[in-house]
Amino acid sequence: MHRLIAILGLRRTRIPERLDRAIRKQQDESERLIGWIQFAVLSMFGILYAVSPKTFSPDARFEPVPWVLAAYLGFTVLRLWLSYRRFLPGWFVAVSVVADILLLIGLIWSFHIQYAQPPSFYLKSPTVLYIFIFIALRALRFQTGYILLAGVSASAGWVALVLYVIYSDPSDPMITRDYITYMTSNAVLIGAEMDKVISILMVTLILVVAVGRARSLLIRAVTDEAAARSMARFFPEAVAKRIASGEKEAALGQGVARDAAILTIDIRGFTPLTAGMDPGDMIRLIAEYHARIVPVIRRHNGAVDKFLGDGILASFGAVDDNPQRVADAFRAIRDIMAEADTWNEARRHEGAAPIGVNAAIAAGEIIFGVIGEEDRLEYTVMGDPVNLAAKLEKHNKTEHSRALAMASTLDRAIAEGFDGLDWERLPARRIDGAEGPVDLVTLI
Repeated sequence: MHRLIAILGLRRTRIPERLDRAIRKQQDESERLIGWIQFAVLSMFGILYAVSPKTFSPDARFEPVPWVLAAYLGFTVLRLWLSYRRFLPGWFVAVSVVADILLLIGLIWSFHIQYAQPPSFYLKSPTVLYIFIFIALRALRFQTGYILLAGVSASAGWVALVLYVIYSDPSDPMITRDYITYMTSNAVLIGAEMDKVISILMVTLILVVAVGRARSLLIRAVTDEAAARSMARFFPEAVAKRIASGEKEAALGQGVARDAAILTIDIRGFTPLTAGMDPGDMIRLIAEYHARIVPVIRRHNGAVDKFLGDGILASFGAVDDNPQRVADAFRAIRDIMAEADTWNEARRHEGAAPIGVNAAIAAGEIIFGVIGEEDRLEYTVMGDPVNLAAKLEKHNKTEHSRALAMASTLDRAIAEGFDGLDWERLPARRIDGAEGPVDLVTLI
């Protein structure tokens, strides 16, 4: 039974409220679409009825079709108006489904009165085909319950029409077992009418299975899309796309060697700056710092690898190959310092202490891959450039500089199109943890 419920899509899948709201919004839009399609079908039926020659006797005592069409038109317009004014509750949609079927069954029933024929006359009406349209329309909401309701209501309605024929005149039930007699007279063939009921139920069941499976895929797709959007807030955009679109799931041990530029950024004197600061104020300071610096990194094709308190580690050309990776890193660091100056100007106007931002660039071959533990994986960069960038950033304190890089790294950036005019060369400098003197450059 549980398996059948799952196949039919009748089990309500637990999903986050925000996703449920998104799906309900789509269902509301679908209900409007259903209303407009029904309005179009009704209009077409009404036009055809109005312009076609009437085949019933002019002396017919009652012409019910216009009345039924008018009632259905009024109900359709009301439902459309309500669907644009407010959210339609489930009970109202259910009533609408039953009302649609009842109005159609009532229209079919009225034919024998309009054409002055015995009740069995309406059983041969081709209007029965409209039942399948009304059932299929319910598939647009991706809710199997309403499809079942429409199909069961239609089947019950048709059984009621057959029973009315059989019992309306007890002296003449008009039942036959001869197919030719059935086809050439107003006689009733029970098997033929049951075929119609079975066809209605089978079409309903097929639609329920199809829509149930489609709804499961829809929920999964919406959930995955929302997860991808959320993931993009925790990963660089390029990494999130790699995870979401990869043919294989990210797995521990995956890695690739890349030539990349590494950028490290840090707030100078962060510990004494925040000593005694309220925790909420400290987090707000970090948040504003990230809000100003990270967009600059992204603007120059960089990807933030991780946040380390007041430190930021970013890479250029690690996630995706970038022929101007080193030049982009230098452009980013120049704009980051300009943004830091703008931030400090605003802080001075507020009476707050200025923030010193240090940065460093290193370039070379790194490993970009997945580390961690099976239940907690992380994409990251590793290699000598990462370590060198961290050492250069700390060396800013020795040089009293804001940003440092190896002179050879600047030469690579210039070869990639960077102008390099705002950097000064510092020859033969010694860096803690590095062997021998090296030529550095500093941002002027």
